[in-house]
Amino acid sequence: MNRRTFLQAAGVAGSAALGPAAIPEHNWEKYDWGAGPAVQDRLYQGPFPQYSTDAVVPDSDVVMVTTPSTEIVPNYGMGLVIYVSGDTGPPRLAGETLEKSIEDLVKIPFTQKIYIRPNWREIQKTPGRLDFPDWWKITFDLAKQYNKRVGFRIMLENPDFPEPGMPEFLMSKVPYVKLKGEWKGNPSETRYRKEHSMPRYDHPAYQAAFRELNQLLAAEFNGNPWVEYMDTMMYGFWGEAHSWPFDGNIFPNNVVAEQTWMKMFETQLELWTKVPLVTNTQPDFSHVGNADLLDRTIRTHNWIRTDTIFIENTQIEALSNRPPWIAALCEVGMTTGDPKHVGMDEGVTLNEKITSHVLDVGANYWSVWNWHNEAAKNVLSYYDKYPEPIDHIARHIGYRIRPSFIWSFEREGSTGLVVGLANNGGAGVPGVLRLTVFSEDGAVHVSGCVDPGYPKRSGIRQAMLMLPSGTSWSGLRLKAELEVKGVRYPVNWACRQKTNADGSITLARNVRA
Repeated sequence: MNRRTFLQAAGVAGSAALGPAAIPEHNWEKYDWGAGPAVQDRLYQGPFPQYSTDAVVPDSDVVMVTTPSTEIVPNYGMGLVIYVSGDTGPPRLAGETLEKSIEDLVKIPFTQKIYIRPNWREIQKTPGRLDFPDWWKITFDLAKQYNKRVGFRIMLENPDFPEPGMPEFLMSKVPYVKLKGEWKGNPSETRYRKEHSMPRYDHPAYQAAFRELNQLLAAEFNGNPWVEYMDTMMYGFWGEAHSWPFDGNIFPNNVVAEQTWMKMFETQLELWTKVPLVTNTQPDFSHVGNADLLDRTIRTHNWIRTDTIFIENTQIEALSNRPPWIAALCEVGMTTGDPKHVGMDEGVTLNEKITSHVLDVGANYWSVWNWHNEAAKNVLSYYDKYPEPIDHIARHIGYRIRPSFIWSFEREGSTGLVVGLANNGGAGVPGVLRLTVFSEDGAVHVSGCVDPGYPKRSGIRQAMLMLPSGTSWSGLRLKAELEVKGVRYPVNWACRQKTNADGSITLARNVRA
């Protein structure tokens, strides 16, 4: 949606606030975000002099190289995300079961992740327990069947849903406050005929229920192997951290708003210790302290997202200049293949403009969804006519790492390897990469990590692994794992050379000096 004119017209809405947010909006380029996640077992990463008495890698020799893969390489922390539900729920197609409609979406081959976005009242009917809708359960069952992890957001409020966001058991306890202003549009759509209000998020009953919601969710999904990430639950519409185009917010003043949302964010941080929280980069139109939440997100090594790509300058700047160890998600609704909607301009479709600009900001994920009309036939109606843009982004988004160079050397009776890592993807590595050289029988197992975010999108990052005395490197395996919030995920090397079932590569000389 185009919020620019409203941002200009709003002026100093909410200027009666007691004071500004602790962290004002700022450029992210050259901003000091700290050193990134802690690195366990840090590998030596240079320099690597080869000659003289001070040689670290005496007379080292490149023994093996790899070349970039041209295929989709699925990994944690990246990929195309198929939407089973957005703002208006899952597909409800005439003459088709819900199971079939969802499975047709999940099995689309060029997607690697699944996304669902229910309203709070859809997943909780009574205090103390969660009651997930049928489509939530169907989605997770299919995720396991098709080996695709799930990302999700619980929407606290939703302008496209006729009922309030809060569960019914809170309605008599927490008041709603009507928003100031008007949202003009076609009254046949829910968002344009609904009277928009927000709950008093700072009410003790709301705060207690919000904490319980996160406790119940985290008990089942924090560390669940089928969960990729969870969107941070934020203020306002869809949980995007705004109530555009309405003026101000529903709090007594902006300081209360900022303090309330920081407290709610800290609750999520406390309980979601293993799953990345993904915070929206939304500018603070509603004056609720978004910059504070983003700062805290980055400093706790969680992730960020934007809910479109052709939008505010500040969101583009933040995505483009985030620390390399932070993943970025881009949600952008795509068109179908209907000639009336495809938006052809000088031979370029609207979807191609979208995918190219998602890659321009170095995103890790891109949404595959049809804007309130989720159905596999809608996605494929475009892809069947114009496959190139989607095939391109599926093979370039996120990190695509490989051991570009492998050097071998001998030092004081022991063999060493230097692995030169390359990244041919569009994003940095969203966490810490661990390298392990091992033998199938387990006799050799040497492991350690490179610095956060490496290898970057250009250049080679070198790291050294020393093997046990008397060990030959040839025939050993080299694997990579991604460490995010203390959890390790196997990484598939993105190389054309043959890899093993576990994503590792078997070391063998394929070049000679």
